[in-house]
Amino acid sequence: MQSLFEDMPELRAARVLVDGLSDMLLDYSIPQGMEAVQRGSRVELMMRNRMATGTVVDIVEPDEAWAHRLRPLKRLVDEKPVISPELMNLAEWAARYYAVPIEQMVRCMLPDAVRQEKHEEKTRKVAVLQDWPDDKTLNKINSRAPRQAAILRYLHHSELNRAPLADLGGSPALAPCRALEKRKFIRIEEESVHRDPAGTETFAATYPLKLNDEQDAALVSVLESFDSGDLKPILLQGVTGSGKTEVYLQAAAHALAAGKGVLILVPEISLTPQTMARFKGRFAQDARSVAILHSAMSDGERFDEWHAIRRGVARVAIGPRSAVFAPVNNLGLIIVDEEHDGSYKQENAPRYHGRDLAVLRGHMEKATVLLGSATPALESLHNVHLGKYRMLRLDKRADGARLPLTRVLDMRTEAKDKRHLGIMSERLRMAIDTRLDRGEQVILLLNRRGFARALQCPDCGYVASCEHCSMPMTYHLTENRLLCHMCGYRAMVPKTCPECHSSGILLEGYGTQKVEAVLRRAFPKARLQRVDADVASRKNALRDILNEFRAHRIDILLGTQMISKGLDFPGVTLVGVLNADMGMSMPDPRAAERTFQLLTQVAGRAGRGNLDGEVIIQTHVPHAPAIQFARRHDTDGFAESELALRAQFGFPPYKHMAVLTLRSESESLAEFSIQNLYKHILKALPVEVEITEPMPAAIAKAYGQFRFQCTLKADSARLIADICSREIAKLAVGEEIRISLDIDAYSFM
Repeated sequence: MQSLFEDMPELRAARVLVDGLSDMLLDYSIPQGMEAVQRGSRVELMMRNRMATGTVVDIVEPDEAWAHRLRPLKRLVDEKPVISPELMNLAEWAARYYAVPIEQMVRCMLPDAVRQEKHEEKTRKVAVLQDWPDDKTLNKINSRAPRQAAILRYLHHSELNRAPLADLGGSPALAPCRALEKRKFIRIEEESVHRDPAGTETFAATYPLKLNDEQDAALVSVLESFDSGDLKPILLQGVTGSGKTEVYLQAAAHALAAGKGVLILVPEISLTPQTMARFKGRFAQDARSVAILHSAMSDGERFDEWHAIRRGVARVAIGPRSAVFAPVNNLGLIIVDEEHDGSYKQENAPRYHGRDLAVLRGHMEKATVLLGSATPALESLHNVHLGKYRMLRLDKRADGARLPLTRVLDMRTEAKDKRHLGIMSERLRMAIDTRLDRGEQVILLLNRRGFARALQCPDCGYVASCEHCSMPMTYHLTENRLLCHMCGYRAMVPKTCPECHSSGILLEGYGTQKVEAVLRRAFPKARLQRVDADVASRKNALRDILNEFRAHRIDILLGTQMISKGLDFPGVTLVGVLNADMGMSMPDPRAAERTFQLLTQVAGRAGRGNLDGEVIIQTHVPHAPAIQFARRHDTDGFAESELALRAQFGFPPYKHMAVLTLRSESESLAEFSIQNLYKHILKALPVEVEITEPMPAAIAKAYGQFRFQCTLKADSARLIADICSREIAKLAVGEEIRISLDIDAYSFM
């Protein structure tokens, strides 16, 4: 006898991440007619008494006992999932590896602008000429309704015989256009308006450059991997100015010609405009084929660019680390420029690494991955040694120019000029004077914004510190305020010491604002521009400044690390590093590596044109290996030395390191809780995993919360993540405790 239940449809439910501030996952039944719902689909649903939207993160089979209680989904927003199966697989892998809920990864893949309905596609009304009246009719219209006649003539002479209503006079033009539409002379249409982050900026077409022998060999090797389907990532190590970008451009052109999509990652938003300009210029025949994604864009721009990528209108996507999730169709090539840069590591949850996920995405989607840098990360060089990556090299500058001469000045013995407050040596001042006299340009690097590092009383030792963080506050001249660079807290500048009431309270140290003031006094005729996070916070400010510098309307560019890499200015013949020691003494295994990379990268901005370059590095530790290897542009020597040291202490890349941090407004509660968690984790850890005893973090208090940490080391990051996640889940902590686990940590503060 045939079972009565044989023809019953299979019970299926969708686990939905509901749009909103919280990571709320709810199960809904999938009704008949909505069988197309799958992971990554966007759906409408009823939540309490209101309609809401969400993203399906999983399809589950509900228990029959409670399946009938599930509310059904109301509507499938798009037939095709907005997150592809490949990206959902990436989200699942990353969620487990970085020990975060999958809903956090899904939120990374769908920008807020895409999830919010208020940023739907923008449209405008357009008038289209349908029929041109004869002379007699036109004269009648002209005498009775001259506005209508003017509109007809405008459309007649317009490109494609069409024009937006805004060009015809805006809202007042609607009535005469409607009258013409009734008489069948024109028709009024709605058309989509693409909100372009480049605005009205135009890009001159460029053409492939002739490659030198090294570039040609590298390109041939990349294209062979692309054509053969070899999925081994390629590390392109090229000295600054060696022409890596031209290799990227020609490799991208090959991928596009093969019908594939291209993804380009850059470490900083500051590099996005330059990279965008180069790619839009090279593919100028269809400028819409290149889209950019970054946090400085408006929500409308981000919405339009994201959908242009998803629909395949844009086949090239460019952006910083979050662009690794861009929905590029038929992805064939991923380029990670300046792959060594720490900006690819996200410092808040989910704490993923953009470069590492790019490599994984390339493997999952069978795309060629090209990592480029003058100073590759030691992890990447180690992967080359292990045979996981393939190495290509560019050891000469593309135009045959020499690498800049680098001088290291010992500021302990350098004669100090009181007028320059010890900021600038006399040798650097004279070198700047010489360049200005010759009409050449100068870049000065100081990796600290603000005017003064701290406000300190010389009588009692009081230092003005943040009320919410264990950090000295920095004085900002433009705002005349003390500012905490950790949490953003602002305070008035005291006229006397709050503790001993001395009037001799002083500003100690210096930042970019103070250096700017000194430079304006030393070089009153020079056109000077400061670039730091304060200046770059204004939309398009950085792009405009760099364009001005490129046009030689700025003589001296003073900035933080955002001007140290990737930028190409042929007029720069002098680079000065004002304090190379900054960051050298940080409690961080990568401190020396970061210093070497920063110095080598900023030095590479000099001498990229027809004139020789010079670099002057001011330091109090001139014999530090990082500084000496950077002086010689010796990446291989530094890597060999530093890797030997890392191997000795079991630091990355030989071990994976993770930082477990517990935060609370109560210091005693935070300390008790981490001691308790530490004991449970210690019992669960196998002998091959090391863990340090709990201790206060290097920055013991931040954002009003006390912070305690443990550091873990192991051969397997997944092992650390699984054990810690399991023990954290067992620990019953209230809302007053916050726990975070940073896998493959880049910050130990």
